[in-house]
Amino acid sequence: MSDPTDAVTPSRRGLPTAVLLLSCPDQRGVVAAVADFIASYDGNILHAEQHVDDIDGPGGVGGVFFQRVEFELAGFGLGRTQILEALEPVAERFRLDVGLHFSDERPRTAILASKQPHCLYDLLTRWRTGELVTDLVAVIANHPDHADICEHLGVPYLYLPVGDDKAAQEAQVRAELRARDVDLVVLARYMQILSPGFVAEHPNRIINIHHSFLPAFIGANPYRQAHDRGVKLIGATAHYVTADLDEGPIIEQEVARATHRDDVAHLTQKGRDLETIVLARAVRAHIEHRILVYGHKTVVFG
Repeated sequence: MSDPTDAVTPSRRGLPTAVLLLSCPDQRGVVAAVADFIASYDGNILHAEQHVDDIDGPGGVGGVFFQRVEFELAGFGLGRTQILEALEPVAERFRLDVGLHFSDERPRTAILASKQPHCLYDLLTRWRTGELVTDLVAVIANHPDHADICEHLGVPYLYLPVGDDKAAQEAQVRAELRARDVDLVVLARYMQILSPGFVAEHPNRIINIHHSFLPAFIGANPYRQAHDRGVKLIGATAHYVTADLDEGPIIEQEVARATHRDDVAHLTQKGRDLETIVLARAVRAHIEHRILVYGHKTVVFG
C-alpha cells in the first residue's frame, strides 16, 4: 500500500510560500485572472490545481469551481498582509471565496487519545521526524497510558479521565484547548462523542479516524459489524467532525481485502494499519492547506 505522506511538495524547496484556496461559481476567466494577479506582482507559481464540481450533473449549469495555487513569496511585490486587499477586485468580479495561508505558519495542534496507542504513536513518530510540520502543543488523553512516550518526545501530556461526569471532563478539555490557542484537533481513536458545542468551537478543524469505510458501519464496533456481514473489504475513514456522528466531510479513505477466514481480531489487526495511514494522510492534507470543504464534501488537492 503506497503512502503519499512521503510525497515531496513544491514548498519543500525551503523558502516560504503562499497558498490561495479559492472557490466560486464556475465561469470563464478565473484561472487566467488569478494567474495574472500573481504575475502582476512578479510572483512565481509553483503549483496550481483546479476542479469543477458540476452540481447539476453532466451538461448542467451552476457548477462550482475550486482552485489551489501555491506561489513563492521571495520576490513577490506585496507583503503578506497586503495580498488579500490587492486580490479583492478579482474576488469581487468572480464572487470568489478566498483563503490565504503560508507554508511557514505551523498550525497549533492537539491530539486527543484514549487507551489504544497505534494512531497516536504513528502521529508522534511522523511529527518527531518532521513529516508532519505542525506545532504539537499537547496530547490530551482520558487514560494515563501514553505519558511516558510523550514525556520522552517532549510533548505536554494531560491526563483528564472521564470518570462519572463526562460533561465536566469535556469542559476541561475545551478549556485546555483554548488556553493553548489550538488551531487543529486530531482524534487519534479518542473514544468519546464530542458535544455540539465542542464541535462548533472548531469548525472543520477537528479530524477523526473512524475504523470503517464510511458510510458503512457507523458508530461503535464496526469490525464486529463488518464480520457479521461477511464483508470482503474493510476500510478506514478520516473525516472532519460535525455534530452528526460519523457524518462529517470525508478527507481520506483506504481499504484492505478480507476473507471468510478473518475473525474480528484479524479484521481489527488489518484495520489498525489502515487507520494509521489514513489519519496521517488527512492530517498532512489539512496542515498543507490542500482541502476545500463545501457542503458535506471535500476537494482534496494532490
